[in-house]
Amino acid sequence: MRVLTLLITVVLLAVPGCTYLEESTKDEADEVTEIQPLKQGCTDPEAENYNAEAEEDDGSCIYPEPEPILGCTDPDADNYDETADQDDGTCEYIETIPCNGMVLLCHRTYDQVTFPETHNSFSTHEDNIYYPASNHLTGFQAQWNAGMRAFMLDTHYLTTADKSESNVRFCHGNSNEAFSPCTYGAVDPLNWLSKLETEMEDEDRDIVTLLIENYVEPDHLKKVLDDAGLADMMYVHDMNTEWPTLIELINMDKRLVVFWEQSGDSDHPYFHDFLEFGWTTDYANDDTESMDCDPHRGDSNQPVYHMNNWLKNQAGLSDSQRAAEANDVEFMVERAIECIEQHGKRPTFIAVDWWEEGDVVEAAKLVNMIDIE
Repeated sequence: MRVLTLLITVVLLAVPGCTYLEESTKDEADEVTEIQPLKQGCTDPEAENYNAEAEEDDGSCIYPEPEPILGCTDPDADNYDETADQDDGTCEYIETIPCNGMVLLCHRTYDQVTFPETHNSFSTHEDNIYYPASNHLTGFQAQWNAGMRAFMLDTHYLTTADKSESNVRFCHGNSNEAFSPCTYGAVDPLNWLSKLETEMEDEDRDIVTLLIENYVEPDHLKKVLDDAGLADMMYVHDMNTEWPTLIELINMDKRLVVFWEQSGDSDHPYFHDFLEFGWTTDYANDDTESMDCDPHRGDSNQPVYHMNNWLKNQAGLSDSQRAAEANDVEFMVERAIECIEQHGKRPTFIAVDWWEEGDVVEAAKLVNMIDIE
């Protein structure tokens, strides 16, 4: 029986046109090879579009942009940060051009620089002001050429009867007296300040300070500075904030710092009350032995201060005869060191009378070279 069945099968396969078994075999093969496709998508859990149901990564993963590392990316800068990948504009460069005569001062804050200063800068023989009101022999130009960059000025009206803007003068004396201090001599402030403006334009990397003992209307003082072309250079400092560096003031083109000896005025914020924004040692001492670094006037918590360094004679007037003693370089530097030791910082100003004696500019330079930790 088995032989018969096999024979029938062979016969059927051999019969032309019979496809039953071929089609059956083909269908079975198709059923075996048919595979369901894998679900495509992003399979990286770190990607923003991660698909937990995806079985095969299709290259569509999207990743968040990494937070940039901010810093200075210029290798030539003094504060280059090799880890930074985005420049934040903070690059600082070693200055090669001096600020106020010294490269090392450029990145020092204003209050950490020592400036040579003349007391009653305008009150000179050259400007036709003599005893008892004179404080120097030579005027503005000689002082500037020597390196003075801080000046004490007194503003008064030429006469007590006419307190007009056109009557503003630099005069040395007490306005509380029955007569105008301009009786001793008067200097045209517009002429004096215009010379200053010319020099500041030429020396555009120097910071200049004015300390004004003012006895005229603030608007009148401002008008004189406007007319001299200095108003746009005036820096406005916010109380109890860090002073800018010299190079920052230079880059801002705010190279003139003005203090006055009266209360602050919100209408004139560029006139800083010098007793609020700083302080001063005693002045017009009897002898050099009595000169110290104790605060005399102002707020001793402020970093800006004047080391007053002139003597008075028996009449209480500026003593030209002993100016060489007071203005001796070694003496001024030693006194400045005492002030540094007492207050933790160098004096901002060394103010002198009879500047032609001694060398306050050299003394200030030496004090600026002292390394303060």
